[in-house]
Amino acid sequence: MPNEFVGQGFPFPLRIDHTGSMTLISGEDEIKNAITIVLSTAFGERPFRPRFGCQIWELIFDPINDATFGLMEMYVEDALRMWEPRIVVDSVVADAGNGDGEILLEIEFTIVSTNDKRNLVFPFYLIPAEED
Repeated sequence: MPNEFVGQGFPFPLRIDHTGSMTLISGEDEIKNAITIVLSTAFGERPFRPRFGCQIWELIFDPINDATFGLMEMYVEDALRMWEPRIVVDSVVADAGNGDGEILLEIEFTIVSTNDKRNLVFPFYLIPAEED
C-alpha cells in the first residue's frame, strides 16, 4: 500500500525491454529519476509549464564561491519542495567537484510514504570565468 503513492513511471530517457515493451520504473528509482528531471530542467524549457524545473540554471555563469553554493542549495531545495511531493528534503550541500566547474549537489531526502532516508548526488557544471 505505501508504494502506491510512490507509483511507477517511464524512465528518462525512454527504454525498451527485451520483449519490445516500454520499460517502467518504480519505487526509489522512479523518485530519483523524477528528482533528476526536475533539476535538469531550466525554467521556461517546458511548453505550458514555464515555472517547472530548477532555478540553478540561472547560475551557470556565476563565480564558483560560497555565495553561489548557497544559492544553489536554496534553489534545489525550493524546486524539490515544489515539484516532488513524495519526498521531504533533509539537506542539500553544494561542493566543488574535481575542478573545471563541476559542482556536486549532495541531496539527502526522506521518502514520505515509507519514511526511508535516501541520498542522491547530482552533478552540475558552471562555466568558469576566462582568465586574462
